[in-house]
Formats: sequence, structure tokens, C-alpha cells
Amino acid sequence: MKRRKRARRVRIGAPDRRLTPTAGVEAVRELDRVLGVTAALDGAIGPVKQRDRGLTPGQVLMTMASAQLAGEDFMVGLDRRREDAAGQLLEPVPTPPSTTWAGNAKRFTSDHLAGLPAAMKMINTGWVARLPVPRRQALLQEVTIDADATDVEVYGRTKQGAAHAYTGALTLRSHIAHWAEAGVPLTAELMGGTEDPRANAVAVLDQAIAALPDDVEHISCRWDAGYFAADLAKACITRGVSFAIGAKRTRPLMAAGQQAPDEAWVPAIGMEHTEVAVIGYLPGSWPKDAGISCIARRTRIPVEKVPTARARKRRTIPDTQLALALEGRIDAVYGYSFILTDLNLDDPEDAAEDERGLRLAEVEHWYRHRTDIEALNKDAKHGAALRHLPSADRMINTVWMHAALLGCAIAAWMQELAGTDHSNGRGRFTVARFRREVIRTPARLVRQAGRILLRLPPGGHLLNLVLPRLQALPGPSG
Repeated sequence: MKRRKRARRVRIGAPDRRLTPTAGVEAVRELDRVLGVTAALDGAIGPVKQRDRGLTPGQVLMTMASAQLAGEDFMVGLDRRREDAAGQLLEPVPTPPSTTWAGNAKRFTSDHLAGLPAAMKMINTGWVARLPVPRRQALLQEVTIDADATDVEVYGRTKQGAAHAYTGALTLRSHIAHWAEAGVPLTAELMGGTEDPRANAVAVLDQAIAALPDDVEHISCRWDAGYFAADLAKACITRGVSFAIGAKRTRPLMAAGQQAPDEAWVPAIGMEHTEVAVIGYLPGSWPKDAGISCIARRTRIPVEKVPTARARKRRTIPDTQLALALEGRIDAVYGYSFILTDLNLDDPEDAAEDERGLRLAEVEHWYRHRTDIEALNKDAKHGAALRHLPSADRMINTVWMHAALLGCAIAAWMQELAGTDHSNGRGRFTVARFRREVIRTPARLVRQAGRILLRLPPGGHLLNLVLPRLQALPGPSG
């Protein structure tokens, strides 16, 4: 007689409070110890309450940054983090209730936030000092600041400062400056949904410079055509900062680009059918004696590939060329873009003939990488939680924004210190991948001889590499 196979039985047992889905927050705790992040924030921001109790301002930012790195994207996520009993033993800061956090964030003022660049400077200085000598020298030799504004869609009529953008969405605008080579956010301002970022571009530049580490040799900055303003160029010159600013395609500028002689154009780096040239153009309000040059870039576009009427790329084509192309009288057009810069574009005196214009092409290629900031801003939105601004109160949203950017900075700092980004910044994980491979590593906490052991699941885990390397580093006073 054939025996009947016993049915499989799966039951859910009692919760194990020793388990945590986010053992990687211990790495955040170690980074806080190594760089003194919370202490630096506390010292620079100053007290936000009269009584010395509860959360300090640095802890307010750190606890939310840690929560966002763990995947929480609303304030109520703090309450979920508190339910993780084992994870709370690893957090850099004990997680407060969401209402407590909001109450503390609301106490911040603009004077408190003005201290953030000084805190970032202290942290960045300590961070760079712990990097290998070649990487440290490369970072300090040439620093590039990229700034851009990104809209954050919000909901509800009570959002302070929110306004309808050209898309019709109700938005607030985060104006962010990044250290390009390091991938570290330096500073940010939360603006109204329709405010012009040129209005506070100089202030953002000053804050970004103040957030850089000691011993930086030279600073350059890159801005797109939305920042096309003489005041910004003059501010850069006054501060000794080299600049490259995108220029708006006005009729005089487009005409100057088309009048450039053929021998002035040299091939662009990394772009097919594209050339660059220096043209004789400078807006009337820009300083004449500051060595500012105008770089034109043109890309040959076959008629069959002319963009549609709604495409932004179509606006790069001069009207006369476009009309001739649409009539079938020419077989290709050129799309133009322009940069105003005070960087040196001259070739070395001993340059070979086949290297003519190489310096010009290198500067244009360097400026083209300004778009890296769009990836960094996207990382802040989809890796951290800057895609939300969850409160009706503008100050709470501002603190939320700074916590999200602190989370991005923590991810960049940690990867450099642990050596997981190839020591050149180009192998850096996005925050989302960093969360998946480091922060959200499950573990069981076991106490043994006064120590906490993290028992991870079988298999390779990046936390096995990152955490020991951080633990081997001394603290700020070490």
C-alpha cells in the first residue's frame, strides 16, 4: 500500500526581536564616529531649544538621514524604524517618534541653517584627510562645483511656498550645489516653486565654497543657460573661481556662431559630427577685461533627423537653416550651443599641428559633464527621499531636504573610505544600490562576551567589507 505524502506545513512563529532587516545602519554609526558628523553639525548649527534635553540639531538631521538611507520616504517611517528593536541598537542616533522629529525640525531657523556649510567643511576636511594620498591630492588640486535647481512635486494647498510650474504641477524647488569630483552635496536652498534660481545663485556659490575642505588649490564651477547672468560671472571673478556658464541662444549669438570661419572649428571630444570653436561674442553687461571667451559647439543634423516641433533640440537650429531644410533645399542643418568661460583655451606653445584646438575641446568636454549633477539630483530624489516634501511647514521641508542630502553625502563618504568606488569616484554606487547592498543587509544580533555579533545570511555581503574598514579608522581626534 502506497503511503500518502504528508502535506507541507508552514507556520509563522513568534517574532524574533534579535532580527533586523537593516544591519547596515551600523556602518552609518561607524561613519558618524569616524568623521564626527553629528558633533560637527551640533557645533555649527547651535542649539535650537532653550533646554538641553531631547534631540540635538545634529541628531535631528542624522536620524532622518539614516531613516532615508534605510528606505523610509515619509516622516511616519521613523515610527516604523522604532519598531525594529534590533536595528535601534545599531542606529547612530536613537530614532524619535515622527511627531517629535517634526517638532524639533520646526524649531530650526535660517540662522541655524546658515551654519551648515561650516559643518560640511569640517566633515569634508576630516574625510579627505583619511583618503589615500593620490586620491586626496586629486580631489584637492581641482574642485568643480555644479549647481542646479530641481522641482519637487507636492500636494495640498497648504504647502508654504508651493506654486504651479510651467508643467502645471504644484512644486517646490530645491537649489543644490554638488562637489562634482566627490559626488558630495555641499549646500542647498529650498525655493518657491516659481522662483528664479539666479536670484540666489551667488549665495549658493558662497555657501558651496564655504563647505569645501581646507587646502583646495583651485575651484571651478559650471552652470547651465538658466544661470546666464553677468552678476554671477562677476561674482565668480571676484572670488577667484573659474567659471563656465551656458549662454542663451539669442539672435546675435546664433549669428556669431554661423559666421565663424571653417578653419576655426575643431572636432569635439566624444561626439560624432560635432565641432567646437571660439567666437567673438560677449554680452554688453559682461566684464570686457576678464579674459572671457565664448565657445560655440555645432552638431551636424541630417534633414531626416531634424527634431519634431516640440523637441528642445529643435531650438538649437537657426531659423534660416530650419526653413531651408523644411523646404528641401539643403540636406543638413547645424544645432548650436554656447558657453561663456574665463578658463584658458590656448594650446601649449609646443603643441603639434594635429593637437591644434585640443585645449578648447577639453574645456568643452569638461563642461559637458555638468549634466552629472542631474544624476546626483535624481539620486537625492530616488535614492534618498527628496522626491517628497511631506510637511505643510516650509522649515520642516527644508530640514527634510538637508537630511536627504546628508544621506547622499554619507553614501559618498562611506564608499570612498571603504574603497568600493575604485578610488576615482566613477565607480560610485547610486544611493538606491548602496541601500540594497549595504544598508538593507539582514542580520541577527547576538550578544557574546560583551560584544554584539551580526550574523548575516549565507553568501557574500558588501557589509562584510565596508564595516571592518570603517571600524579600523580612527575618530576625529585620532
